[in-house]
Amino acid sequence: MHAEAPLAKTIAANLAEVRARIAAAAHAAGRDPAGIALVAVGKTHGAAYIEAALGAGQRVFGESRVQEAQGKFPPLKSAHGDLVLHLIGSLQTNKAHEAVALFDVIETLDRPKLARILAKEMDKAGRRPECFVQVNTGEEPQKAGVLPLEADEFIAFARDDLGLPVTGLMCIPPLDEEPALHFTLLAAMAERNKLAHLSMGMSADFEAAIRFGATHVRVGTAIFGAREPR
Repeated sequence: MHAEAPLAKTIAANLAEVRARIAAAAHAAGRDPAGIALVAVGKTHGAAYIEAALGAGQRVFGESRVQEAQGKFPPLKSAHGDLVLHLIGSLQTNKAHEAVALFDVIETLDRPKLARILAKEMDKAGRRPECFVQVNTGEEPQKAGVLPLEADEFIAFARDDLGLPVTGLMCIPPLDEEPALHFTLLAAMAERNKLAHLSMGMSADFEAAIRFGATHVRVGTAIFGAREPR
């Protein structure tokens, strides 16, 4: 019990600082901080880190891998009915069944095959997690996401043809480019397609993302510290 106390204190302080920065960025942009959800990304960190964040009032979390989330979150979700879990990593089609069962938001919808399988799994499960379409705004070959020129057509296919609950967009800008360009592109795409949510911005650039309309910022390192080696 006492060994956990320093961890809980550190994470609570980190969360308070990140929340203060979100509020300051929102006010500077003339926005209400309440319209920006902090997604605390706990990938590679154990359940103790998540419990510490829960103790500090955090309720929205992000995980990159279905299997890792399955090892941590079912008991936490049972204990905290208001916990919201986002999948922020690439989803393999063979994990779609588990993803639909566990996650409340799937931020990485990015290809027709996955869209079709998710639609079937949601029908079978009677559970409909929200979906964000991941856009590869930098058109990087090594990165997942639908290409910008194909995004409108894909959104229409997933939302209108398959009936998926597509409510937003997500992007991860290239490391070596000005993120504002990518945030602007994503925001315009969301407005054009009448999508309410924009998941953009991480520990290094979430304040800029808020300036350009982010409704969800994905912050891991600034809350939980450096990632644990797998």
